[in-house]
Amino acid sequence: MPDGATSAKPHTLRDRLLVLAAVCLAGLGMPLSFTGPAIALPAIGQALGSDPRLLSWAVNAFILAFGGSVMAAGALADQYGRKRIFTLGIGLFTVLSVLLALARNLWWLDLGRAAQGIAAALTMSAGAASLAQEFEGHARTRAYSLLGTTFGLGLAFGPLLSAWLIDWLGWRAVFLSTAAIGTLVLLVGVPRMRETRDPHAQGLDLPGSLSFTAALVLLTFGIIEAPRHANGHLPLLLVGAAAAMLALFVYVERRVRRPMLDLSLFRNPRFLGAQALPLATALCYVVLLIFLPLRFVGVEGRSELTAGLLMIPLSVPMLVVPFVGALLTRWLSAGLLSALGLGLAAAGLLWLRTAAVPGADWDALLWPLLLIGTGSGLPWGLMDDLAVSVVPKERAGMATGFFTTTRVAGEAIAMAAVGTALTGLIETQLAQAPREQATAAAASLATGSMAHAAGVAPAIGRDALLHGYNAAFGNLLAALAALTLALAAASFLLLRRRRAAASAAATPREHCSAH
Repeated sequence: MPDGATSAKPHTLRDRLLVLAAVCLAGLGMPLSFTGPAIALPAIGQALGSDPRLLSWAVNAFILAFGGSVMAAGALADQYGRKRIFTLGIGLFTVLSVLLALARNLWWLDLGRAAQGIAAALTMSAGAASLAQEFEGHARTRAYSLLGTTFGLGLAFGPLLSAWLIDWLGWRAVFLSTAAIGTLVLLVGVPRMRETRDPHAQGLDLPGSLSFTAALVLLTFGIIEAPRHANGHLPLLLVGAAAAMLALFVYVERRVRRPMLDLSLFRNPRFLGAQALPLATALCYVVLLIFLPLRFVGVEGRSELTAGLLMIPLSVPMLVVPFVGALLTRWLSAGLLSALGLGLAAAGLLWLRTAAVPGADWDALLWPLLLIGTGSGLPWGLMDDLAVSVVPKERAGMATGFFTTTRVAGEAIAMAAVGTALTGLIETQLAQAPREQATAAAASLATGSMAHAAGVAPAIGRDALLHGYNAAFGNLLAALAALTLALAAASFLLLRRRRAAASAAATPREHCSAH
């Protein structure tokens, strides 16, 4: 097919549904690669070495590579074709999943995880952009809500599936499971997809892509290193360098003819409101998918399978709530639904603060986790459509690329910041102990290693460590609730402002431009 060409649109609903199924199946596999290795870290450490910094990068490398390359992946999909980039991405993702299952050391694992993150970015940017070409109006909203649901299911049930695989087959099966999903997409979904591209695309904005990726990596690395250099200048230097790279990115994007990101979008209140939603769900939902299993397994000493079962109330709402939220947009605005959902999630976080005591059983954790999952699910199914609906269909790759960047980069920064904050809060709770022991123990507890914390802080004792961790975790949940409420209010005001402006416009032309 020559450059700039677009294949004929599928003539049947069945064709479009098969495209949706392929993208959603890929959307299920990508987050499994995010949550699965996190719960497998103890088993990976036993097999490949327990260096805590290299182990942490088994998760961070994937997130940073995904977040740093997803916007460029959207531009590539616009330029070279959504089907072509989707096929390339899911193919690489599948091969890399197999290679990761064969890893023999942590360096191999970390490098493979970074490459897998890039492959995942190619897959999701091209797949999400292709849906904008297949569906319109409420059908597009429902399609994106289904994509959001499957993505949420991968995030939510990743720990449980990974725990079961580790228990029965070992940690390598976690990567083989994602390879199986990728193979299914290649065999069943890809042949049904059609090729679409932006006829006005002018190639990859390499300076913009490199400067943005550098900014994201430097910022996240600075946050991660902060606890290890509390009295040093390295974190400040890294954050300052990140700010410089971000300024360079803005400079580049304002001067290129066809920017990777159209900065004029930031003058659109609805676009800004849509970007606030993934940041909020990262704080109230995604961080719990990582830090709660770390607490249950590494600090409280429960089994991986028990931890996975305890996470079910947080996961179950993602089966239905995002799709229900999309249906409710016929009667309520997306901004109102999202704000209501985030308010419920914040209330659940405050409830969990009192319920999540050491050794808490299913009955105590059920309702607060269910409330958090339900509240987070309402905006989850609306975010993708909100982000895409403010740009022309031809630039859907750019919109989905930036939105996915906001989502993944927000999750990466949120987890790094939460880990740093939890370390500081634990150290504050252990202030009466010898400082060096308190600092070392706090770092170990924040990464879910009670055994290591007890070993490096013998003067504190296991009971005191557990008490200090629980108090710090409760304070962290209160802070997350406050931030979630602030972002809920911001998104509601920004989305409502856009809606009000559109309603005030009386001419058909203005109404058309609003959509």
